[in-house]
Amino acid sequence: MPPPFRGSDFEYKKIAPPKGIGDLPRYLRELLGGFFSRLIYIVKLVWETGPSIMIAMSLIALFQGVSPIISSYISRYLLNALQTGWNSGATLSDFFNLSISADSVFFLLIFMFVFKILNSVISQLNTAILRISGEKIVRCVKIKIMKKARELDISAFDRPAFYEKLENANREAGHRPLQILNSTFTVISTLIRLISYVVILTSAPGLWWASIVMVIVSIPSAIINFAYRRKNFFYMRWKSKERRQMNYYSDLMVNKDIAKEIRIFGLADSFIERFDQVFKVYYSGIKKLVVTENIWHVTIAIISAVINCAFFAAIAFMVLTGKIMLGDYSLYTDSLTSIAASVASLIGTSATIYEGTLFIDNLISFMDERQSVVPLDEKKPEKVKHGAPHTIEFCNVSFSYPGTDRPVIKNVNLKFGPEDTVVLVGLNGAGKTTLIKLLTRLYDPTEGVILLDGKDIRSYDIADVYKTFGIIFQDFGKYAFTVSENIAFGDIDRVLSQDDIKNAAEKADATDYINKLPAGFDTPLMRTFEHNGIELSIGQWQKLAIARAFYSNNDILILDEPTASLDAIAEQEIFNQFDELRQNKMTIFVSHRLSSATIASKIVVLEYGAVVEEGTHSELMEKKGRYYALFSTQAKRYIESAEK
Repeated sequence: MPPPFRGSDFEYKKIAPPKGIGDLPRYLRELLGGFFSRLIYIVKLVWETGPSIMIAMSLIALFQGVSPIISSYISRYLLNALQTGWNSGATLSDFFNLSISADSVFFLLIFMFVFKILNSVISQLNTAILRISGEKIVRCVKIKIMKKARELDISAFDRPAFYEKLENANREAGHRPLQILNSTFTVISTLIRLISYVVILTSAPGLWWASIVMVIVSIPSAIINFAYRRKNFFYMRWKSKERRQMNYYSDLMVNKDIAKEIRIFGLADSFIERFDQVFKVYYSGIKKLVVTENIWHVTIAIISAVINCAFFAAIAFMVLTGKIMLGDYSLYTDSLTSIAASVASLIGTSATIYEGTLFIDNLISFMDERQSVVPLDEKKPEKVKHGAPHTIEFCNVSFSYPGTDRPVIKNVNLKFGPEDTVVLVGLNGAGKTTLIKLLTRLYDPTEGVILLDGKDIRSYDIADVYKTFGIIFQDFGKYAFTVSENIAFGDIDRVLSQDDIKNAAEKADATDYINKLPAGFDTPLMRTFEHNGIELSIGQWQKLAIARAFYSNNDILILDEPTASLDAIAEQEIFNQFDELRQNKMTIFVSHRLSSATIASKIVVLEYGAVVEEGTHSELMEKKGRYYALFSTQAKRYIESAEK
């Protein structure tokens, strides 16, 4: 089998097989050490969710452990009492007059029915506890995952291996911890039951060795269970890419945002075929594992059944020869059956726990992800002076995205003043958006340093840095909330004010279309949750994103293609509003429409990640360099379009 973590930076700790008998203790120590450390992690997780869950499950496990033994003894004494009464010539009237073995039969019948009712109640209670606790554990784990995702570097989202961890953690979040803990308690119950039945069977005349035989017969099954659980784990890890591909293809077919394109271009059959091709590869491996494992299990089950049948015949012979009573036959055969079932359950459940703890490494690995974008001094980070003018300086800054050697930003040196209006210009892929990501410290430079107010930006508190910038990204967020909430997300910590929200919408030229919506600013957007949700056009969404920036009122305004989806008139209206917004503060634009560059106090021309020109519009036009060529080409196109 190929290495299980192809294309992944997550490495499962492999345990070298024992080199001989002398090396066996080391192998078992490493194997069990990892197993118990993961099990302890799960116990802590469930305890954190609610101690009452653990206590309730412990008590139920104890009851379920002793319950079958109690039931077997009730059956034994009842059958023996009935056999004694029958042999003494008792009649039906004697039974109702409690003359058979005194009043033992009637008492045992009452006790048996009460115990059955109690069993049913406990079983239903256990089901209810598992369902309720399952929901609580899902909540606990999901919140942990969301909080961890909040802390992680944006660079993590650029790594396929990170998505492998995230997918695996999310997939296991709901059922796996509770399943493992419930299985652990099942093992405890089974052990109690197994030990009790072994003790009972050793008291049978001449059959003290039967329990040993039953356990020995079950050992091969144990080996197969554990071996195939481990194989299954590695296969699932190895095929993580294929599972994500299948999810991707199936999600494409139900994605409402691209449903039109899929229909028009006739892509549906292609995606379905690709899903099916990947599934066939994935399924062939799973099928082979399942079939092989079950061939082994069936073979062992047949051998086990033959041995079990021989023991049943031996016990029946003892009844016929008068060595034991009928109730004893019931007790001993119950013991044989239960020992076989308990050992099988113990093996199967233990293997499930083992497999589950291997899979819980998905969650543990994800939670162990470390943030690298942190303040230089994490204990005492610097604070940004909000409400004051700022300066920004790039000093020999270069950057490559994680996992690549290709520099996206190359030796950039720039300086922006407190009231500068900076426009970043360049063709697609020039590095404009990446420069913004570095400035806002979503990433750290591979080389060089960025200074904010003369200090290394890495010395500041991260959250404080983020609050300095009001930003509209090129791929701005569209949230399935109301119009007001979408605007208010610009400053979530601010006391909600409808007047401020409406003012921000007015500045973004969004009020006209918002007022025409069914519930105005309270209209739910998107049909993700609400049947009356409204789907906005991309231009309307962009105005909403711009309103979000107006609402934020941060010290430095950054606009990454803020008007890309707006028409020329709407774009000009927005820029007129920006003139008001950017008073006494630094503003940085990224734009392909070079008409916006004419208002800039500084234009930076980027090409292949390097700064090739810098200056005002008039300076760069006089220079007749790269900016002049770009501006002239665009202006010529507009003039030719107007003349036609």
